[in-house]
Amino acid sequence: MELVLLLIRLILFGVFALAGIGKLLDLQGSAKAMRAFGTPDEFAKTFAIALPFAEIVFAFCFLFTEMSWVGSIGALLLLLTFIGGMLWQISQGNAPDCHCFGQIHSEPVGKKSLIRNIVFAVLALVLIAQGREQQGMSLADSNYEMLQMALIFTLITIAIVLLSYVKKLSDQQAEMIRRMAVLELASGEALPVERNDAGDPNDGLPIGAPLPDFAIPDLNGRVVNFEHLLAENKPFLFFFVGPACDPCEVLLPEIEEWEASLRDKLRFIFVSSGDVETNRVKFDSVDSRIVLVEKSREFALSVSAKWTPTALFVDADGNVASHVAAGDTAIRRLVDQIKSRDLNEEFLHFLGLNGYGRPKIGKPVPAFSIKDLHGNEITNESLAGRKTLVAFTSRTCPHCSVLMEQIREWELNKKPADPGFVIFADAEPDERDKLGIVSPILVDPNLSVAKKFGLHGAPSAVLVNENGTIVTEAAIGPPNIWALIGEKK
Repeated sequence: MELVLLLIRLILFGVFALAGIGKLLDLQGSAKAMRAFGTPDEFAKTFAIALPFAEIVFAFCFLFTEMSWVGSIGALLLLLTFIGGMLWQISQGNAPDCHCFGQIHSEPVGKKSLIRNIVFAVLALVLIAQGREQQGMSLADSNYEMLQMALIFTLITIAIVLLSYVKKLSDQQAEMIRRMAVLELASGEALPVERNDAGDPNDGLPIGAPLPDFAIPDLNGRVVNFEHLLAENKPFLFFFVGPACDPCEVLLPEIEEWEASLRDKLRFIFVSSGDVETNRVKFDSVDSRIVLVEKSREFALSVSAKWTPTALFVDADGNVASHVAAGDTAIRRLVDQIKSRDLNEEFLHFLGLNGYGRPKIGKPVPAFSIKDLHGNEITNESLAGRKTLVAFTSRTCPHCSVLMEQIREWELNKKPADPGFVIFADAEPDERDKLGIVSPILVDPNLSVAKKFGLHGAPSAVLVNENGTIVTEAAIGPPNIWALIGEKK
C-alpha cells in the first residue's frame, strides 16, 4: 500500500507541476480562460498568476510525506473548484477552453476534461483519507528497488506527456504551413499579390445574421439574386474559390463527392472571380452546380470570405448558420458536421475552430428586472412580442460611443416593424450618450444579466425574436451588431 500511495503522490506531483508550469508559460491564455469562466476582468490577471503558483506549491508538497496531506487538501479544493466551474459551464451550454495545462495542452470543457479532474480528485481524496501520518513511502527512506520502480513509472509518464506535446507542436506547424500556402494562393490571381487585408480566416458575420443579398452573374451571364434562390427552401453551402487557387483545385474532387451525397439536403453555390471561361473550365463540372463570377469580390468580402477556399453554411431562411471555414481542414470539419446533423433542426448552426464558447442560440431570454434611466421597470417579459437587439456597452469603450450615436440616428428613421433596442451598460452613460436615446438603458454594473445573454465584449449584442428566444450569437463591434438585422453602418 505504501508503494501505491507513493505512486499516487508522484502522479499528482506530475499533474500539478505540469499544469502550473504550462499556465505560467502562457499567462495571457490563462487570463483569457479565467474570463471565459466568469472571472471579472480586474481579477483575471491576478488569478492567472495565483493559480499556477498554488498548483506548483501543492505539487512540491507531494514530494514529502510530511507535507503531502496538506498538499492533498489544497489540491482537492482546487480540483473541486475546477469541477464545479466545468459543470456550471456545461449546464449553461458553454464550452470555454479549460487551459488546464496551459501551453502544454488545452481543450474545450467537456466530458473528457471533467472525468479527468474527477479522477485526480479521487486520488487526492485517497491520500486525505489515509491521514497525515500515512502518506506512503518517503523518497528519502525508500529502498532502492521500490524507488527505482517509482522513478521509472514517473519518467515514463513524463515521456508520454512530452511526446504528446511534441506531436501537438508538429500538428500546429503542419497547419501553419497549410494556411500559409492558402494565403499565398488566396488572391485568385495568376501573379502573387500582397494580402495586407487578409485578416483572420475565422472572421465573419455573426451566426444568425441574414446573408447579404447579391446580384452576381453566373457562367452564362444570367444575374442570380439570393432572394430567388431562397424560393428553393433548402439550406446552402457557399464555396468561395478562385480560378488560380491551387488548394481549391486539390479540394475539388472531395467537393464533388460531397455534392453527390448531400444533393437532396442542400444547395451548393460556388462564388469565384476573374475570367468567366477560366472558371467554366475549372468549376463547371457538375450540371446542377451554380457558379457565380464576381468582378471585385464584393460579396465574398461582405461575408469575410477573404481567403480561398472558404466555405459558409446558410440556413433555408437565408441566415448565416456557421462561422466561415477557411482552408481544407476547416472545410472538411464543417462538412463532417453537416453530414451528421438534421438540416431541418431548429436553430441549426455550426461553430468554427476558434469560436468563443457556445452561443446562447435557441435559449430563452434569462429572467431579469431592472429599472432604466427613466425609472421604468424593464423585465424579460418586456422583450416579448417584437424582435429586440439586446446590446452591452461600456463607458470606457470608444466604439460604444459610436454605437450610441448610430442608435440615435437609427431611431429617428426606424419603421414600426423594425426591431427594438435594449441597452445594458456597466455604468451610467455620459449625458451626451443618453441624450436623444429613446431605447431603454439599463445599468448592470457587474454584468450579471448581460453575461446571461452571452455578452462579454463591448460593444456586443444578440437578437431576440418575438417569442423571447435568443436567435443569434453575440456580435462584437458596431458593424456586426447592425449585421444582425441586415443593416450596414
